[in-house]
Amino acid sequence: MAQRPMNGDSRTVDQLRDHYEIERELAGRLRSASREERRTLYTSLYDELCRRVPLHPQLTRKSSPRETAQAVRSQMGFLGRFLNQRDITFLEVGPGDCALSLEVARSAKQVYAVDVSSEIVKGFTSPPNFRLVISDGSRVPVPPVSVDVAYSNQLMEHLHPDDAWEQLNNIYRAIVPGGIYVCMTPNRLNGPHDVSRYFDEVATGFHLKEYTVSELRDLFLQVGFTKVTSYAGAKGIYIGLPAFLFVLYEAILGKLPHKLRQAIVGVPPFGLLLGIRLVGRK
Repeated sequence: MAQRPMNGDSRTVDQLRDHYEIERELAGRLRSASREERRTLYTSLYDELCRRVPLHPQLTRKSSPRETAQAVRSQMGFLGRFLNQRDITFLEVGPGDCALSLEVARSAKQVYAVDVSSEIVKGFTSPPNFRLVISDGSRVPVPPVSVDVAYSNQLMEHLHPDDAWEQLNNIYRAIVPGGIYVCMTPNRLNGPHDVSRYFDEVATGFHLKEYTVSELRDLFLQVGFTKVTSYAGAKGIYIGLPAFLFVLYEAILGKLPHKLRQAIVGVPPFGLLLGIRLVGRK
């Protein structure tokens, strides 16, 4: 085991290993599944994980209204700068509890929340300009060329690489000319970021692929985004930096042994450059 439990996780080493082995097993099934099989596997395998790992932090960590509001404020600290237009149509892919989408709906013309399950919105009434759209994990079934700002947070890493490309292409099709996609995802160079962080040097759980800024930027350009900007910062202060800085920095880090790299990026100034905040403009 590489490190102690993180983020207030009070589980024992044996409980972490049980979670790790179960998640690796289920993720392996998803990695090896065909495209058609994956259409239903995302939902069924995540449901199975919840049943078999009852101490999973997502099940035991209950967010208070205050914590939920704080999480929304934190995301809006970056996203808000792109929501300064009136009457925008907003798309969030992988909205979780939909708290962020509902906040944006307070001022947007239309909000689409695309997820693989309708369970997330059971029990609350949504405003008339909010619509939950069910997807199979790669399709984005909203009107084409209708979205001004698309957004995802901690989503890309959960997709099979083939599905990630297809989903990104579908997001691009949904965006209006001049519209943007704001994508936040963990960087593999300071990962893994799933449960395999305790045991492996590369993600082997439900983070099916963790990216670098350079890799994801190339993917955005392949899909058709004409301009891709990478941002670095924290606590509401973010600046767009030239792409070559990330390419050079990641190339140097990628050549270092895992333990040395982890020690370097553990120092705040260096780690801040690895939080992927990518904005693609159509």
